[in-house]
Amino acid sequence: MIPPAFDYHAPKTLPEAAKLLANYGDAAKIIAGGHSLLPLMKLRLAEPAHLVDLNRVNDLKGIREEGGLICVGAMTAENDIIGSVLLQRKVPLLPEVARQIGDPQVRNRGTIGGDLAHGDPANDHPAAAIALDATFVLYGAKGERTVPAASFYLGIFATALEPGELLKEVRIKPFAAGTGHAYCKLKRKTGDWATAAAAVVLQISGGKASSVRIALTNAGPTPVHAKDAEAALLDKPITEQTIAAAAQAAMKACDPSEDLRGDRAYKVAMAGEMTKRAIRLALSRCN
Repeated sequence: MIPPAFDYHAPKTLPEAAKLLANYGDAAKIIAGGHSLLPLMKLRLAEPAHLVDLNRVNDLKGIREEGGLICVGAMTAENDIIGSVLLQRKVPLLPEVARQIGDPQVRNRGTIGGDLAHGDPANDHPAAAIALDATFVLYGAKGERTVPAASFYLGIFATALEPGELLKEVRIKPFAAGTGHAYCKLKRKTGDWATAAAAVVLQISGGKASSVRIALTNAGPTPVHAKDAEAALLDKPITEQTIAAAAQAAMKACDPSEDLRGDRAYKVAMAGEMTKRAIRLALSRCN
């Protein structure tokens, strides 16, 4: 199908983009890579009167270290995340996640901000952002504000973004020495969304888990922060017994929707299996 008519806007600065969003309100939609919005428009499930393209806003692009944090602009493409030496050294979970998104064409065009801000629980970056304890910088006509990734997702396709706001950048603390990480994803084929996936960030001290964060992809109406799974590991040795306990806790936190990728029971079971695999892999990297 062909989408209905719309006005196209290509701002070059953040204030210009914010002004357009404020002026047009609910009639405007932001386009980043376009992989989520354009199919909806072609099916006429989304019919914005105004399309605000952020690709010319250079302040939204790039990866830098500033004030002890790694800052990733919302319009940074997945391939740039994969190729970033800074991220490979300081936050290697991000390139690992990006490599598992779509195919080369998608990764060349798709952006981290589009993946995060869309609010789709099947997208890969949201769970990783929660596991990384990331902070999102939101920008609008009233200025900037910050929201923890764990508080950003309110429901399916519902986020903490207020009318007229856009996601400016993601801020993450660099990994401490010896931090282990993993993103384990089950999918039907290359390029597909996850049937289930788990992101884990882990630190070991004195033979026990001194810090652990676990989040799940496509396991509910929002990315799932598996706090009880974290508690099953924290301050304990990582053994097959504690890994199994964490996986059971993760499964209890799941509330997935049935679709062509599987029924509820299968998805819950696979979320548990991905949690086990991610914990084991993260543990193997704690050195």
